[in-house]
Amino acid sequence: MGFELRNNEKDFKKNFEKNDFNDQNFKEDTFKIDIPFGQLTARQWLFGGIKILYSETALNQPTEVDWKGDMELVTMHFNLQGKTSIKQDGMGNSFELMANQHNLFYGTGAEGKLKFDEMKMKSFMIQFSKDLFLRISKDGNESLKQFADKIASETPITLSGSNLNIDLPIQTCINSILNCGYSNELKPLFFLSKTIELLVLQAESFNKLQNEKSLYIKYDYDKERIVYARDYLVENIESPPTLTELAKIVGINEYKLKRGFKEIFNQTAFSYLSDLRLERAKKDLLGGKKQATEIAFELGYCSLQHFSNAFKKKFAITPNQVRR
Repeated sequence: MGFELRNNEKDFKKNFEKNDFNDQNFKEDTFKIDIPFGQLTARQWLFGGIKILYSETALNQPTEVDWKGDMELVTMHFNLQGKTSIKQDGMGNSFELMANQHNLFYGTGAEGKLKFDEMKMKSFMIQFSKDLFLRISKDGNESLKQFADKIASETPITLSGSNLNIDLPIQTCINSILNCGYSNELKPLFFLSKTIELLVLQAESFNKLQNEKSLYIKYDYDKERIVYARDYLVENIESPPTLTELAKIVGINEYKLKRGFKEIFNQTAFSYLSDLRLERAKKDLLGGKKQATEIAFELGYCSLQHFSNAFKKKFAITPNQVRR
């Protein structure tokens, strides 16, 4: 069977064939699925014990589907937009992933419920076969080794009891996978390196959570406002508002915005914006379709010199040296 989704209310049932996670051949697919009250669009890559899945879901109303699987998988789940609730038999309470949250899960062949709580959702997942994950994690930190011990005993588990926040390094790594321009011969090697990088970033994110307590963000509403502030900065990257203006736009006070942003994303709002600009600039330069001057002004830099200095400070090379 592999994996099955069903919903009796809409007389819906969808079977997915069991993917051969041990197949070394690289496979890439794009597909659309009509689900109850909406549609799911997805891109999928499968190679050597790993499946990468990016999906966008658009609904007319919140909906719930039953799911059933017959494979043991380790899943890195990054919820980019919307809210998803997942319940699996054997794991006790259901867990919820809000926007901009991630976690690491292990499940045996089981069944449960998948609830789509918002109209638009975006999700990014990496799934490992059990054997491959155990081989990778044996060289990890203590948190990953403890997680692997639970897998070895076939105990369904999450890495963190509290979901983790998607910061810029994680988002940048995800974007590099989604925007990969390498040939199919090189993609498996590139994707493997990025999946391991994401696993390292996820483990480090968990360690930080263990060692730090939330001081400024106590409620889901405040966290949602901070994530909205991030999204607003990203959408207005070429002409961002001031911190005072941003606080008014998102509806929280400036102090909480300033402190809360750093607590969630591990850097200040405008440090985040600066790094994002430079990552985009590097991508555009590598693409070879735009000149440095054009990129600088598109991203809101006041001069080419200002852009060049910032770029060199971050990457230790000038924009012109990227293309050499």
